[in-house]
Amino acid sequence: MRPAMHLARRAPALLVALLSIAAVGFPAFAQESSPTVRPFPSTPADTAREVPVPNARPPQSNFPGGAAGATSSLPNLPSAIPLVDLSVRSPQTGTEVAFSLQLLLLLTILSLAPSIIILMTSFLRVSIVLDFIKRALSLQQVPPNQVLMGVAFFLTLFIMWPTFTDVYENSIVPMTEGRLTVQEAYTEAEKPMRLFMYSQMSKDPNNIRLFMTMRGLPQPQTLADVPTYILIPAFILNELTVAFKIGIMLFIPFIIIDMVVASTLMSMGMIMLPPVMISMPFKLILFVLIDGWGLMTRQIVESFLRYMP
Repeated sequence: MRPAMHLARRAPALLVALLSIAAVGFPAFAQESSPTVRPFPSTPADTAREVPVPNARPPQSNFPGGAAGATSSLPNLPSAIPLVDLSVRSPQTGTEVAFSLQLLLLLTILSLAPSIIILMTSFLRVSIVLDFIKRALSLQQVPPNQVLMGVAFFLTLFIMWPTFTDVYENSIVPMTEGRLTVQEAYTEAEKPMRLFMYSQMSKDPNNIRLFMTMRGLPQPQTLADVPTYILIPAFILNELTVAFKIGIMLFIPFIIIDMVVASTLMSMGMIMLPPVMISMPFKLILFVLIDGWGLMTRQIVESFLRYMP
């Protein structure tokens, strides 16, 4: 019993002695086992050839003196890749000046192509009607706006395909074959677009009369008397008016459903329950049962085709 007690009393002293020995021997061991630290270069490498790549193969060609054996230098480019070079110089003749102006006009038209597609075609009316449908059904995220714009774009291609075909055959093809100049091609491309825009306003030319009056121009007798800068804004206003009329007609049945649901909830004392949460399923059921997408698409397309030449 006494030896055990004596050993227990000396245990802290033994532990302190072992820790002292370990502390004295550890720096020497760490110094022997640590790898050699490479000093940081005083000046950084300023070329790709001076950056060594570990485990790289020796070079196959002779490098300049002082270059590393294996580097991250760029390989030689193959000669099959052509060199693209653009040069700008002063025009020498009037033809070159005219060509530069025509090229500038063409680039301007290409930059304005999205606006032309939106404002001078059926895209404006179709996109507004689709947005009205989404709002009338009380839908927030479905379908996404990108999907609706895609539907409007392809419906526009379907509606405008005869006009685009006329422009391509009578303007673009002759110009590429050299039978028409740029000015003549522009005139030929303008004719089908003007005819399409005027055909949509033939029953109600009030917008044309509005812009002609504001401009101080005499009353036109034929379509040729209406300038293009008058026809385009008149067409835009006409499309906005027609699209809003269609939207009002679309909202009427869904507003009735909202009113019935709201009055029913009020009579039941459910004041805190949002009526939209209850009416939206009934709207979707009605829209699907009557084949709403098919009816809407048919009516939108026919609203254009009945006036097209």
